[in-house]
Amino acid sequence: MAISLYDAAVPVYRQMLGALDAMLERAAANAAARGFDASVLLQSRLAPDMYPLARQVQIACDNAKGAVARIAGVEPPRHADTEQTIDELRTRIATVLGYVDGFGRERLDGQEAREVTLALRDRTLKFNARDYLLHWALPNFYFHVTTAYALLRHNGVDLGKRDFLGKLPL
Repeated sequence: MAISLYDAAVPVYRQMLGALDAMLERAAANAAARGFDASVLLQSRLAPDMYPLARQVQIACDNAKGAVARIAGVEPPRHADTEQTIDELRTRIATVLGYVDGFGRERLDGQEAREVTLALRDRTLKFNARDYLLHWALPNFYFHVTTAYALLRHNGVDLGKRDFLGKLPL
C-alpha cells in the first residue's frame, strides 16, 4: 500500500503543533505560579551553540508550513521571526495550524515524485516529495519540537510524555 503524504504530514503536524501550543500554555502558567516573567524562558538554551526556545518554536512552525507547501508545489509563507512572548509564539502556532489545515488530501496525495529542492547555507539538497517528507521535514520538525519540550522541562515546567504527544487521533 502506498503511503499517503497527507496522512503522514497534516495530522502529524496538527497533533504536534497542538501539543507544542499546550506546552507553551503550561509554561506561561508555570512562570505565573513561580512569579517570574515567562519571556525569560524564550531565551533559554540547552547548550551555548543551540538555538533558544523561541527559535526552536519558530523553526518547528517553519518546518510544518514548508513541508506541506513544498509537497504541493507552492512557496511557503514567510514569518518575520519577531515573537518576543509566549502569547506571540502561540499565535504563530495557530497561524501555521490554519495554514497546514488548508492543505487537503487532494493537494498532497499523488505528489510523491514531485521534486523538492532545498537551498541550505552550504549546499543544495534535492529530494522527491516522499523522501523529503519522511527523511528531512518530519525528522527536523520532531527535533525542534523535542528540543522545545526539553528546554521547558529543563526550566521546571511540569511536563511529561503525554504532554509531548498531545491529543492522539483516537
